[in-house]
Amino acid sequence: MAENENSIRFGIMGCAEIARKVSRAIHLAPNASLVAIASRSIHKANQFAVQNKLSENVKLYGSYDELLDDPFVDAVYMPLPTSLHVKWAVRAAEKGKHVLLEKPTAIDVKMFDEMLKACESKGVQFMDASMWYHHPRTAKMKEFLSNSDLFGRVKAIHSSSSYHGTPEFLENDIRVKPDLDALGALGDTGWYCIGAILWTMNQKLPTTVTALPTTIRNSAGVILSCSASMYWDEEQIVATFYCSFISHETMELAVCGSNGTFHVEDFIIPYDESSAEFSCTSGAKFVDLHVGWNVKPQEVRVATELPQEALMIQEFSRLVKGIKDHGLQPDAEWGQTSRITQLVLDAVRNSIDNGYEAVQM
Repeated sequence: MAENENSIRFGIMGCAEIARKVSRAIHLAPNASLVAIASRSIHKANQFAVQNKLSENVKLYGSYDELLDDPFVDAVYMPLPTSLHVKWAVRAAEKGKHVLLEKPTAIDVKMFDEMLKACESKGVQFMDASMWYHHPRTAKMKEFLSNSDLFGRVKAIHSSSSYHGTPEFLENDIRVKPDLDALGALGDTGWYCIGAILWTMNQKLPTTVTALPTTIRNSAGVILSCSASMYWDEEQIVATFYCSFISHETMELAVCGSNGTFHVEDFIIPYDESSAEFSCTSGAKFVDLHVGWNVKPQEVRVATELPQEALMIQEFSRLVKGIKDHGLQPDAEWGQTSRITQLVLDAVRNSIDNGYEAVQM
Protein backbone atom coordinates (compact mmCIF):
# COMPACT_ATOMS: atom_id res chain seq x y z
CA MET A 1 0.00 0.00 0.00
CA ALA A 2 1.23 3.51 -0.76
CA GLU A 3 1.99 5.49 2.35
CA ASN A 4 -0.82 7.72 3.61
CA GLU A 5 -1.54 9.54 6.83
CA ASN A 6 -3.74 6.69 8.09
CA SER A 7 -1.31 3.84 7.56
CA ILE A 8 0.98 2.39 10.22
CA ARG A 9 4.57 2.94 9.14
CA PHE A 10 6.77 -0.14 9.37
CA GLY A 11 10.49 -0.56 9.52
CA ILE A 12 12.09 -3.96 8.94
CA MET A 13 15.14 -4.77 11.04
CA GLY A 14 17.15 -7.44 9.24
CA CYS A 15 17.13 -8.74 5.67
CA ALA A 16 16.48 -12.45 6.28
CA GLU A 17 14.63 -14.37 3.57
CA ILE A 18 11.37 -14.26 5.56
CA ALA A 19 11.57 -10.46 5.48
CA ARG A 20 10.81 -10.60 1.75
CA LYS A 21 7.46 -12.25 2.49
CA VAL A 22 6.61 -9.75 5.21
CA SER A 23 7.69 -6.82 3.02
CA ARG A 24 5.13 -7.97 0.44
CA ALA A 25 2.55 -8.43 3.21
CA ILE A 26 3.03 -4.83 4.36
CA HIS A 27 2.50 -3.71 0.77
CA LEU A 28 -0.73 -5.74 0.52
CA ALA A 29 -2.22 -4.71 3.87
CA PRO A 30 -4.63 -1.76 3.46
CA ASN A 31 -3.55 0.00 6.66
CA ALA A 32 0.25 -0.36 6.56
CA SER A 33 3.22 1.01 4.67
CA LEU A 34 6.90 0.14 4.56
CA VAL A 35 9.04 3.21 5.24
CA ALA A 36 12.45 1.85 6.26
CA ILE A 37 14.81 -1.13 5.99
CA ALA A 38 17.83 -1.67 8.22
CA SER A 39 20.66 -4.16 8.03
CA ARG A 40 24.08 -4.43 9.59
CA SER A 41 25.46 -2.84 6.41
CA ILE A 42 24.00 -0.33 4.00
CA HIS A 43 25.05 -2.64 1.16
CA LYS A 44 22.73 -5.40 2.39
CA ALA A 45 19.89 -2.94 2.84
CA ASN A 46 20.39 -1.71 -0.74
CA GLN A 47 20.47 -5.28 -2.04
CA PHE A 48 17.19 -6.03 -0.27
CA ALA A 49 15.56 -2.91 -1.71
CA VAL A 50 16.62 -3.80 -5.26
CA GLN A 51 15.71 -7.48 -4.98
CA ASN A 52 12.22 -6.63 -3.69
CA LYS A 53 11.67 -3.62 -5.98
CA LEU A 54 10.96 -1.30 -3.09
CA SER A 55 9.92 2.30 -3.61
CA GLU A 56 12.70 4.86 -3.64
CA ASN A 57 10.84 6.50 -0.74
CA VAL A 58 11.79 3.61 1.56
CA LYS A 59 14.70 4.74 3.70
CA LEU A 60 17.72 2.46 3.94
CA TYR A 61 19.87 2.22 7.03
CA GLY A 62 23.20 0.51 7.68
CA SER A 63 22.46 -0.09 11.37
CA TYR A 64 19.47 -1.06 13.48
CA ASP A 65 19.92 1.92 15.81
CA GLU A 66 19.48 4.33 12.92
CA LEU A 67 16.10 2.83 12.11
CA LEU A 68 14.99 2.93 15.73
CA ASP A 69 15.94 6.62 15.88
CA ASP A 70 13.68 7.39 12.90
CA PRO A 71 10.65 9.28 14.29
CA PHE A 72 8.57 8.33 11.24
CA VAL A 73 8.69 4.59 12.06
CA ASP A 74 5.71 3.44 14.15
CA ALA A 75 6.40 -0.29 14.31
CA VAL A 76 9.20 -2.72 13.57
CA TYR A 77 9.20 -6.23 12.18
CA MET A 78 12.22 -8.10 13.52
CA PRO A 79 13.39 -11.28 11.68
CA LEU A 80 16.70 -11.46 13.54
CA PRO A 81 18.42 -14.57 14.98
CA THR A 82 16.72 -15.58 18.23
CA SER A 83 19.81 -14.77 20.30
CA LEU A 84 19.49 -11.11 19.26
CA HIS A 85 15.77 -10.73 20.01
CA VAL A 86 15.98 -9.61 23.62
CA LYS A 87 18.54 -6.85 22.93
CA TRP A 88 16.74 -5.33 19.96
CA ALA A 89 13.14 -5.88 21.04
CA VAL A 90 13.85 -4.14 24.35
CA ARG A 91 15.65 -1.32 22.56
CA ALA A 92 12.77 -0.96 20.09
CA ALA A 93 10.21 -0.77 22.91
CA GLU A 94 12.32 1.83 24.72
CA LYS A 95 12.20 3.92 21.54
CA GLY A 96 8.41 3.64 21.50
CA LYS A 97 8.23 1.26 18.53
CA HIS A 98 5.60 -1.46 18.41
CA VAL A 99 7.20 -4.89 18.05
CA LEU A 100 6.28 -7.66 15.60
CA LEU A 101 8.83 -10.34 16.42
CA GLU A 102 9.75 -13.40 14.41
CA LYS A 103 9.39 -16.77 16.13
CA PRO A 104 10.73 -18.39 18.22
CA THR A 105 10.49 -15.34 20.41
CA ALA A 106 13.38 -16.05 22.78
CA ILE A 107 15.93 -18.60 23.94
CA ASP A 108 13.98 -18.98 27.19
CA VAL A 109 11.06 -17.47 29.09
CA LYS A 110 13.33 -15.29 31.25
CA MET A 111 14.48 -13.46 28.13
CA PHE A 112 10.95 -13.38 26.80
CA ASP A 113 9.69 -11.77 30.01
CA GLU A 114 12.34 -9.08 29.70
CA MET A 115 11.02 -8.19 26.24
CA LEU A 116 7.37 -8.30 27.24
CA LYS A 117 8.02 -6.18 30.33
CA ALA A 118 9.72 -3.55 28.17
CA CYS A 119 6.79 -3.48 25.76
CA GLU A 120 4.23 -3.27 28.55
CA SER A 121 6.09 -0.52 30.39
CA LYS A 122 6.23 1.60 27.25
CA GLY A 123 2.66 0.84 26.17
CA VAL A 124 3.62 -0.67 22.82
CA GLN A 125 1.99 -3.61 21.10
CA PHE A 126 3.80 -6.97 21.06
CA MET A 127 2.99 -9.84 18.72
CA ASP A 128 4.96 -12.79 17.41
CA ALA A 129 4.85 -13.41 13.67
CA SER A 130 2.99 -16.74 13.66
CA MET A 131 0.93 -16.02 10.58
CA TRP A 132 -1.48 -18.95 10.67
CA TYR A 133 -3.46 -17.54 13.60
CA HIS A 134 -4.70 -14.78 11.28
CA HIS A 135 -6.07 -16.90 8.43
CA PRO A 136 -9.91 -17.01 8.42
CA ARG A 137 -9.61 -20.80 8.22
CA THR A 138 -8.27 -20.78 11.77
CA ALA A 139 -11.44 -19.17 13.10
CA LYS A 140 -13.52 -21.68 11.13
CA MET A 141 -11.52 -24.58 12.60
CA LYS A 142 -12.10 -23.22 16.10
CA GLU A 143 -15.82 -23.00 15.34
CA PHE A 144 -15.92 -26.74 14.60
CA LEU A 145 -13.78 -27.66 17.61
CA SER A 146 -16.09 -25.61 19.84
CA ASN A 147 -19.26 -27.36 18.63
CA SER A 148 -20.20 -29.75 21.42
CA ASP A 149 -22.66 -31.65 19.21
CA LEU A 150 -20.46 -32.15 16.15
CA PHE A 151 -17.05 -32.44 17.80
CA GLY A 152 -17.66 -32.99 21.49
CA ARG A 153 -14.71 -32.78 23.88
CA VAL A 154 -11.05 -32.91 22.94
CA LYS A 155 -9.50 -36.31 23.66
CA ALA A 156 -6.16 -36.34 21.83
CA ILE A 157 -4.05 -33.99 19.67
CA HIS A 158 -1.11 -34.49 17.34
CA SER A 159 0.89 -31.95 15.36
CA SER A 160 3.96 -32.12 13.16
CA SER A 161 6.12 -29.53 11.43
CA SER A 162 9.11 -30.68 9.45
CA TYR A 163 11.18 -30.16 6.33
CA HIS A 164 14.27 -31.76 4.88
CA GLY A 165 17.08 -29.23 4.98
CA THR A 166 19.68 -29.27 2.23
CA PRO A 167 23.31 -30.08 3.09
CA GLU A 168 24.01 -26.35 2.80
CA PHE A 169 21.19 -25.56 5.26
CA LEU A 170 22.28 -28.19 7.77
CA GLU A 171 25.83 -26.90 7.66
CA ASN A 172 25.48 -23.13 7.48
CA ASP A 173 21.97 -21.86 8.26
CA ILE A 174 21.65 -19.71 11.38
CA ARG A 175 19.02 -22.16 12.67
CA VAL A 176 21.70 -24.81 13.22
CA LYS A 177 24.21 -22.48 14.89
CA PRO A 178 24.27 -22.60 18.72
CA ASP A 179 25.34 -18.95 19.07
CA LEU A 180 22.51 -17.67 16.84
CA ASP A 181 19.50 -20.00 17.15
CA ALA A 182 20.35 -22.54 19.81
CA LEU A 183 16.84 -24.03 19.82
CA GLY A 184 17.22 -25.49 16.33
CA ALA A 185 14.23 -27.43 15.02
CA LEU A 186 12.46 -27.18 18.39
CA GLY A 187 12.37 -23.40 18.06
CA ASP A 188 11.85 -23.09 14.32
CA THR A 189 9.30 -25.83 13.61
CA GLY A 190 8.36 -27.00 17.10
CA TRP A 191 7.09 -23.49 17.91
CA TYR A 192 4.24 -24.07 15.47
CA CYS A 193 3.36 -27.51 16.85
CA ILE A 194 3.29 -26.29 20.44
CA GLY A 195 1.30 -23.22 19.44
CA ALA A 196 -1.28 -25.30 17.56
CA ILE A 197 -1.72 -27.70 20.47
CA LEU A 198 -2.15 -24.86 22.95
CA TRP A 199 -4.56 -23.13 20.54
CA THR A 200 -6.64 -26.31 20.56
CA MET A 201 -6.58 -26.26 24.37
CA ASN A 202 -7.54 -22.56 24.53
CA GLN A 203 -4.07 -21.66 25.85
CA LYS A 204 -4.32 -23.84 28.94
CA LEU A 205 -0.93 -25.10 30.08
CA PRO A 206 -0.51 -28.87 30.30
CA THR A 207 0.09 -30.54 33.65
CA THR A 208 3.25 -32.27 32.45
CA VAL A 209 5.55 -32.10 29.44
CA THR A 210 7.79 -35.02 28.53
CA ALA A 211 10.21 -35.15 25.61
CA LEU A 212 10.49 -38.52 23.91
CA PRO A 213 13.90 -40.21 23.50
CA THR A 214 14.11 -39.51 19.77
CA THR A 215 16.17 -36.31 19.76
CA ILE A 216 18.79 -35.91 17.06
CA ARG A 217 21.42 -33.17 17.36
CA ASN A 218 24.16 -31.91 15.08
CA SER A 219 27.83 -31.90 16.05
CA ALA A 220 27.38 -28.50 17.74
CA GLY A 221 24.57 -29.85 19.93
CA VAL A 222 21.70 -28.06 18.14
CA ILE A 223 18.45 -30.04 17.87
CA LEU A 224 17.71 -31.25 14.33
CA SER A 225 14.71 -33.38 15.26
CA CYS A 226 12.68 -34.11 18.39
CA SER A 227 9.27 -35.08 19.69
CA ALA A 228 7.38 -34.68 22.94
CA SER A 229 4.11 -35.35 24.73
CA MET A 230 1.91 -33.14 26.88
CA TYR A 231 -0.73 -34.25 29.35
CA TRP A 232 -3.64 -32.38 30.93
CA ASP A 233 -4.44 -34.23 34.13
CA GLU A 234 -7.89 -32.75 34.84
CA GLU A 235 -9.20 -33.34 31.32
CA GLN A 236 -7.19 -36.54 30.73
CA ILE A 237 -6.06 -35.23 27.34
CA VAL A 238 -2.79 -36.18 25.69
CA ALA A 239 -0.99 -34.32 22.89
CA THR A 240 2.11 -35.26 20.94
CA PHE A 241 4.22 -33.44 18.39
CA TYR A 242 7.14 -34.07 16.05
CA CYS A 243 9.40 -31.39 14.62
CA SER A 244 12.40 -31.83 12.36
CA PHE A 245 14.91 -30.40 9.90
CA ILE A 246 15.59 -33.87 8.46
CA SER A 247 12.16 -35.20 7.43
CA HIS A 248 9.80 -34.61 4.54
CA GLU A 249 7.63 -31.48 4.62
CA THR A 250 4.72 -31.66 7.08
CA MET A 251 2.49 -29.01 8.65
CA GLU A 252 -0.22 -31.09 10.26
CA LEU A 253 -2.69 -30.77 13.09
CA ALA A 254 -5.08 -33.58 13.98
CA VAL A 255 -7.56 -33.51 16.86
CA CYS A 256 -9.72 -36.39 18.07
CA GLY A 257 -12.90 -35.53 19.96
CA SER A 258 -15.62 -37.53 21.65
CA ASN A 259 -18.04 -36.98 18.74
CA GLY A 260 -15.83 -35.98 15.83
CA THR A 261 -12.36 -35.59 14.35
CA PHE A 262 -10.53 -32.78 12.67
CA HIS A 263 -7.46 -32.73 10.40
CA VAL A 264 -5.51 -30.08 8.53
CA GLU A 265 -2.41 -30.81 6.44
CA ASP A 266 -1.08 -27.30 5.82
CA PHE A 267 -1.93 -25.22 8.87
CA ILE A 268 1.32 -23.22 8.85
CA ILE A 269 1.46 -22.32 5.14
CA PRO A 270 -1.69 -23.10 3.12
CA TYR A 271 -1.26 -24.93 -0.16
CA ASP A 272 -2.91 -21.93 -1.84
CA GLU A 273 -2.73 -18.39 -0.46
CA SER A 274 -6.21 -17.48 -1.73
CA SER A 275 -8.04 -20.32 0.04
CA ALA A 276 -7.41 -23.11 2.53
CA GLU A 277 -9.12 -26.32 3.60
CA PHE A 278 -9.50 -28.63 6.53
CA SER A 279 -11.37 -31.90 6.91
CA CYS A 280 -13.74 -32.93 9.68
CA THR A 281 -15.87 -35.91 10.49
CA SER A 282 -18.75 -36.25 12.94
CA GLY A 283 -20.69 -39.29 14.04
CA ALA A 284 -18.58 -41.74 12.05
CA LYS A 285 -19.29 -45.46 12.46
CA PHE A 286 -18.47 -48.65 10.58
CA VAL A 287 -21.21 -50.04 8.36
CA ASP A 288 -22.45 -53.63 8.61
CA LEU A 289 -19.67 -56.24 8.38
CA HIS A 290 -17.15 -53.43 8.88
CA VAL A 291 -16.58 -53.07 5.14
CA GLY A 292 -16.70 -49.28 5.14
CA TRP A 293 -17.80 -46.12 6.96
CA ASN A 294 -21.20 -44.49 7.22
CA VAL A 295 -19.75 -41.04 6.45
CA LYS A 296 -16.75 -39.58 4.68
CA PRO A 297 -14.75 -36.57 5.92
CA GLN A 298 -16.22 -33.22 5.01
CA GLU A 299 -13.82 -30.85 3.27
CA VAL A 300 -14.31 -27.26 4.45
CA ARG A 301 -12.83 -24.60 2.19
CA VAL A 302 -12.25 -21.04 3.42
CA ALA A 303 -11.42 -18.29 0.94
CA THR A 304 -9.48 -15.13 1.76
CA GLU A 305 -8.89 -11.94 -0.18
CA LEU A 306 -5.53 -11.36 1.50
CA PRO A 307 -2.85 -13.94 2.32
CA GLN A 308 -2.48 -14.74 6.01
CA GLU A 309 0.72 -12.73 6.40
CA ALA A 310 -1.05 -9.61 5.12
CA LEU A 311 -3.94 -10.29 7.51
CA MET A 312 -1.38 -10.47 10.33
CA ILE A 313 0.01 -7.08 9.33
CA GLN A 314 -3.52 -5.69 9.04
CA GLU A 315 -4.46 -6.88 12.54
CA PHE A 316 -1.20 -5.68 14.09
CA SER A 317 -1.64 -2.29 12.40
CA ARG A 318 -5.23 -2.05 13.63
CA LEU A 319 -4.04 -2.55 17.19
CA VAL A 320 -1.22 -0.03 16.79
CA LYS A 321 -3.63 2.49 15.28
CA GLY A 322 -5.91 2.19 18.31
CA ILE A 323 -3.00 2.83 20.65
CA LYS A 324 -1.50 5.64 18.61
CA ASP A 325 -4.64 7.58 17.69
CA HIS A 326 -7.24 6.63 20.28
CA GLY A 327 -5.29 6.00 23.46
CA LEU A 328 -6.26 2.33 23.67
CA GLN A 329 -4.23 -0.20 25.61
CA PRO A 330 -2.16 -2.83 23.80
CA ASP A 331 -3.84 -6.20 23.35
CA ALA A 332 -2.11 -8.32 26.00
CA GLU A 333 -3.51 -11.59 24.64
CA TRP A 334 -0.86 -11.83 21.94
CA GLY A 335 1.98 -11.55 24.42
CA GLN A 336 0.40 -14.15 26.69
CA THR A 337 -0.12 -16.56 23.78
CA SER A 338 3.59 -16.27 22.94
CA ARG A 339 4.60 -16.62 26.59
CA ILE A 340 2.63 -19.84 27.10
CA THR A 341 4.17 -21.29 23.95
CA GLN A 342 7.61 -20.28 25.23
CA LEU A 343 6.96 -21.94 28.60
CA VAL A 344 6.11 -25.27 26.97
CA LEU A 345 9.05 -25.00 24.58
CA ASP A 346 11.33 -24.45 27.58
CA ALA A 347 9.82 -27.49 29.28
CA VAL A 348 10.51 -29.69 26.25
CA ARG A 349 14.10 -28.52 26.14
CA ASN A 350 14.54 -29.09 29.88
CA SER A 351 13.08 -32.59 29.55
CA ILE A 352 15.54 -33.40 26.75
CA ASP A 353 18.47 -32.01 28.72
CA ASN A 354 17.49 -34.00 31.84
CA GLY A 355 17.26 -37.44 30.30
CA TYR A 356 13.64 -37.14 29.13
CA GLU A 357 12.22 -36.67 32.59
CA ALA A 358 8.68 -35.34 32.90
CA VAL A 359 8.53 -31.60 33.61
CA GLN A 360 5.74 -30.42 35.88
CA MET A 361 4.13 -27.20 34.70
